[in-house]
Amino acid sequence: MQTEIDEIVEKQRKFFADGNTLNVKTRLRYLKKLYAAIKNNIDIIHDGLFKDLGKSASESYMCETGLVLSELSHMIKHVKKYAKAKRVKTPLAQFASKSYRLPSPYGTVLVMNPWNYPFLLSVDPLIAAVAAGNTVVLKTSAYSPNTNAAIEKVLSSVFPREYVAVIFGGSQVNKVLFDTRFDYIFFTGSKTVGKIVYEKAAQNLTPVTLELGGKSPCIVDETAKIPLAAKRIVWGKFLNLGQTCVAPDYILCHESVREKLLAEIKKQIKKQFGENPITNPTYGKMINEKHFERVCGLIDPDKVVVGGKSDAQTLKIEPTVMDGVTFDDKVMSEEIFGPVLPVITYKEESEVFAYVSSHDAPLALYVFSSDKKKIKRITTRLGFGGGCVNDVVIHLATSNMPFGGFKESGMGSYHGKEGFDTFTHYKSIVDKKTFMDLPMRYQPYKKSNDKLVKMFLH
Repeated sequence: MQTEIDEIVEKQRKFFADGNTLNVKTRLRYLKKLYAAIKNNIDIIHDGLFKDLGKSASESYMCETGLVLSELSHMIKHVKKYAKAKRVKTPLAQFASKSYRLPSPYGTVLVMNPWNYPFLLSVDPLIAAVAAGNTVVLKTSAYSPNTNAAIEKVLSSVFPREYVAVIFGGSQVNKVLFDTRFDYIFFTGSKTVGKIVYEKAAQNLTPVTLELGGKSPCIVDETAKIPLAAKRIVWGKFLNLGQTCVAPDYILCHESVREKLLAEIKKQIKKQFGENPITNPTYGKMINEKHFERVCGLIDPDKVVVGGKSDAQTLKIEPTVMDGVTFDDKVMSEEIFGPVLPVITYKEESEVFAYVSSHDAPLALYVFSSDKKKIKRITTRLGFGGGCVNDVVIHLATSNMPFGGFKESGMGSYHGKEGFDTFTHYKSIVDKKTFMDLPMRYQPYKKSNDKLVKMFLH
């Protein structure tokens, strides 16, 4: 495997060095070809997502292929503007000249994707990398083989392998990639692997983006519109069976609305997924037996108020709600990444700040409230990657805002212009004119010029 990867990287470096990716019209042509290839193979992609995660075609389009097509549309429309040199103001001391920032690709980049949104989280960063003018090695997750096959089919029909190459495999392949020098690494996955990526990248001084995760809180205060909050929380939490990095991990609920919220959540689970969600064909499944058993092990039967059942044959777990949970419970010891929703109550707003700020910074934070001052306090004082007010998850579904983590939940961001910038180095260039040359900067320095120098510099 080492030899194969070395050959791929060497060919990509040569392809890049020969200037094949620098022309913006070339990038644009490939982005358009990618858009058409996805449209032409959308049923194959959706079939792969169904086989790997049990996603319906509707959910697959809403949360994966549709978002990718939207990102492509944005980049196709704006890449020429993003790739232009940006003129900036020149100090008087550098007269006569012009200054500008020149967007330049890093070179050959590594993109590593997770299994929970295997198409979206592979192709979204790839779009940004290609738009910025890089060659790409895409390493897909071994847990989503059917979607991987669809990805490889689509990308190989668009890009030559020296431009974009898809690599399959597990931890052994990852180790080889970690020891290979790339010009940039974009990793989406767990904190555990993220630390390894960061450590390995440091050995080559390779810049990285880490999209990780964490326990994202969902705060519901006493002024919230409870029926609407319950509807939106249930949708976002149990989307993709909870296997979403920005899913509400747990609820922090004011004690005065706890009973009403639980009743509405129970009602919404039945309304959205039916009497028996496990038999619902549009309700997904856990990715594999390992994660199925892990999530089942987080459920405390004594605290379950909704759901709790599972089917090892189909790898499905009912939408499960646990009440009376504390931060000492097992379910609060790690990111759940499954259809289990713990509810913790609070009395005073100060408890919310204490609960959230005493733990690792989450990837997302959600607050349901009608109190604008309280919303401002929460969103201003607490640290998190991004989030929503009176909704969940949807903040990542736009090309007009960056998406990324904060502190322990990741570093760097992407989507739209931010994605282009992530895979771009901006060269700062001064173009000095030759028709004149101010003598005061040259030795020997004269005291008579000091006042003039100060005037230029201040």
